[in-house]
Amino acid sequence: MAQKEDVVKAMERNGGYATFQQLNQIVDVSTWKTRTPEASIRRIVQVHPDVFFRIKPGLWALKAQEEDVLRRLSITPHNQRSDEVFTHAYYQGIIIEIGNKKRLQTYVAAQDKNKKFLETKLCDLTTLDTMPEFTYSSLTRRAKTVDVIWFNERRLPCGFYEVEHTTDMRNSLSKFYELQDFRADFGIIADASRYDQFMDIISASMYNPIRELVRFVSYENLVRQYEKERIVLNDAL
Repeated sequence: MAQKEDVVKAMERNGGYATFQQLNQIVDVSTWKTRTPEASIRRIVQVHPDVFFRIKPGLWALKAQEEDVLRRLSITPHNQRSDEVFTHAYYQGIIIEIGNKKRLQTYVAAQDKNKKFLETKLCDLTTLDTMPEFTYSSLTRRAKTVDVIWFNERRLPCGFYEVEHTTDMRNSLSKFYELQDFRADFGIIADASRYDQFMDIISASMYNPIRELVRFVSYENLVRQYEKERIVLNDAL
């Protein structure tokens, strides 16, 4: 019971909601007699639906503050467009934060700069305001439309990531096709239910040159990686 109250108090201090990554940092577990406090925090929010509710994978809030939290996050219940906008920016924000934790430079597409990860604009999370001119102008123009890009210390791209909530993956794959000559990770981030669709599309012969370069990452796997303190590049996306 005391552990649950510790989680409630931490979430209250955080504005009534928190990601697991945040909870792992802000919950006072100094008196908890467990070697796995992160697992305990996860269990607590999941087994008390009268106290906590899930907004998205890895993001939970207090039931008592549900209306206020959803308002501040600009989420309209039972509204598909509202869900699409929030979901897309939420996972973009997670990708940006993972890149920042790796001490990489991060860039978000211009059309998404003012969208919010929770209550923070995506442009306030990234380390780059403008994208480096790392290659021919025709390719950089195409790259600027990618949802999130990671750059290394030489200001060359090392990761291209597209969040595919409901949109056609072919558009993202066409971008990756044009950018395939760069030594970078290429990731499609989507709900696990879209994996078969991804495999059907990328199995087409036209994608032979990039099939081994592009990986599918489910929302849940991305969030689990985000929660880890130590992030290894090849395991992240």
